[in-house]
Amino acid sequence: MRSAVVVGAGIGGLSVAGALARSGWQVTLLERADRVRPEPTAVVLWPNGVRALLALGLGAGLDAIATPLPDGGIRRPDGHWLVQPQALPADRMPVVVHREDLHDALIAGLGDRVELRTGVTVRTVRAEPGERPAVGDGRQTYEADLVVAADGADSQIRQRLAPGAKVVSSGSAAWRAVIPWYRAPQLPTDERVGGEVLGAGYRFVSASLGDRGSSGGSSRGGIYWVATAAGAARPEPPETQLALLRRWYAGWPAPIAALLDATDPADLVQQEIRELRPLPRAYGFPAGPGGVVLLGDAAHAMPPHLGQGACLAFEDAATLAGLLRESTLPDAVTAYDRVRRPRAAGMVRQTRRMSAVLQARGKLALRARDAALGTLTPRLLHTAAATAAQWRPPA
Repeated sequence: MRSAVVVGAGIGGLSVAGALARSGWQVTLLERADRVRPEPTAVVLWPNGVRALLALGLGAGLDAIATPLPDGGIRRPDGHWLVQPQALPADRMPVVVHREDLHDALIAGLGDRVELRTGVTVRTVRAEPGERPAVGDGRQTYEADLVVAADGADSQIRQRLAPGAKVVSSGSAAWRAVIPWYRAPQLPTDERVGGEVLGAGYRFVSASLGDRGSSGGSSRGGIYWVATAAGAARPEPPETQLALLRRWYAGWPAPIAALLDATDPADLVQQEIRELRPLPRAYGFPAGPGGVVLLGDAAHAMPPHLGQGACLAFEDAATLAGLLRESTLPDAVTAYDRVRRPRAAGMVRQTRRMSAVLQARGKLALRARDAALGTLTPRLLHTAAATAAQWRPPA
């Protein structure tokens, strides 16, 4: 029986661990935290991410927990439309899913061939030609035919195998929250939830998770919002951070103020936006009978502006699982590197182009951005959506 060690029990690690187990592998899943728990926020899945989940065998219950995310357009802080809402083709419309619902689905897909060990901090990695790949925490060594590094942007495994790839700040921070329906504000019909408001270094995006009074099969429906602001993450407690957000976004179009007022500090999740620069020069490292591969943010951490982080992680997992069915080790490790690096690099390039547009500062830059936004941003988004929609899992 083939064996794998998966490092990191985020959505990428859970998805690949379950896929390998369902293919007959014996999997050890290592997680640094003492408990495996998701953020109480949400995630946007574009068609490529949904298709990857279907390829992984995890899409059966997705309709019950996912809400379609129509194009809500882009406005300025004064309410002026920069990009009017447009109808998206059905095959390019993303969905939004509560992370806890997605986490439950991934946990349910692990099966009994996955041994989950928490409280394990990986500190060493072995990827030598003549030896089985392995990782260790200083007390115990975990050997397997395959090691999957799904341990996030700060991956210890990547730092040792691809030290040239560095985690750097993107120059901004993000705040996320889900307001459950029982606490969500009752809004007038003209104060629509959804869409994006874009200012000088500030951005606010909101979406509905299911309909009020009906959570679409989930008990976690509500209104999901994301605010980003230029600068470093804030050290203050959540109450102070929320007060700052209310001040920063005061006067912005409805329903932003109402959503911030309805947010409890306990709902707030802050995150520094970081990325890998440059990307690793390899995603697969053959070793002994198998090798080590990088997956998810460990391979291609990027800003969230195109909503492709989770989608690419699921693509990685589906691609790896498909190649392991088609090829023997270590050929599958080499093929994974060959297939995934160009794909990830292309999406990162598009994300960086969008970052340059969204982070414009200064009066002249803002005027130029706003003047061009009506044509530039839809074109960038169209290209990104088309590129994402083109992805197909290995046959």
